[in-house]
Amino acid sequence: MSVTLPRSASMSRGATGRRYRRPDRTRSRVAAWTAVTVIGLFGMLPVYWLVATAFTPDDRAFSFPPSLIPTEITFDHFTRLAENEHLFRYLVNSVIVSVVTAALSVVVSAYMAYAFSKFRYRGRRSLMHLVLASQMFPQAVLLITLYAVFSATGLLGGYTALVLSFTTFTLPLCVWMLKGIFDTVPDSLMEAASIDGASRWRTLHTVVLPLAGPGMVAAGLFAFVRAWNDFIFALTLTDPERQTLPPGLVHTYLGEFQTAWPDLMAASLVVSLPVVAAFMFLQRYLVGGLTAGAVKG
Repeated sequence: MSVTLPRSASMSRGATGRRYRRPDRTRSRVAAWTAVTVIGLFGMLPVYWLVATAFTPDDRAFSFPPSLIPTEITFDHFTRLAENEHLFRYLVNSVIVSVVTAALSVVVSAYMAYAFSKFRYRGRRSLMHLVLASQMFPQAVLLITLYAVFSATGLLGGYTALVLSFTTFTLPLCVWMLKGIFDTVPDSLMEAASIDGASRWRTLHTVVLPLAGPGMVAAGLFAFVRAWNDFIFALTLTDPERQTLPPGLVHTYLGEFQTAWPDLMAASLVVSLPVVAAFMFLQRYLVGGLTAGAVKG
């Protein structure tokens, strides 16, 4: 007569017949949350240090040992920031270049993605891979090439050089992002529009593009941030009057013998706010756009 003993909930038997203990779910969750918390704090530490330094007086910014929590708070750095008219000009240049780059990237990538997604022709897949491969070139090589092209065409030093160079970087990812979204649009909708007498041009603008709205917003936001944060191309391809905020902050606060770190941190905090506000305002479109092409229906 054999008796079967109840097996413990936390014990199991492996392929070799040897009993082993199942990992405790509570312990796994605690370990996962601990890892996420540590990684999050590590990632947010530079941001916290930027904010703390922006509100710290100059004579205490480099005190040793450094204080994690400021003992004194000042707004003098933001007052000097508001009185600097050069920074306002850099801000206007950044807004112009970033908005135009985002708009141009979305328009061009939408037509390219539509052609890759809804048309079948010889060489389509090779062209798609060629567009993606253009993203892999080192920026230094592209910078030299674009500098020579813009210098020969007379565009060097203006907004056009910056917008075109930024668009070359953002276009591959925007095209692939929108192609994945266009693939999810059923062909039956386009066939129904064609039966109703709509041309391909009208079908694209009245049926396909409205359905791809979240993806276009996500692509535009990606292009905006890419243009807003660039330093090397904005420093090289434009004259000082048309430079954007990243090189403008360097020219304003970084000197040969001294760097105004608290003022630089205050300026960096202020110029980061538009990007943060854009992400918060367009968050639902961004999440929807990034995940819309993940699963094809």
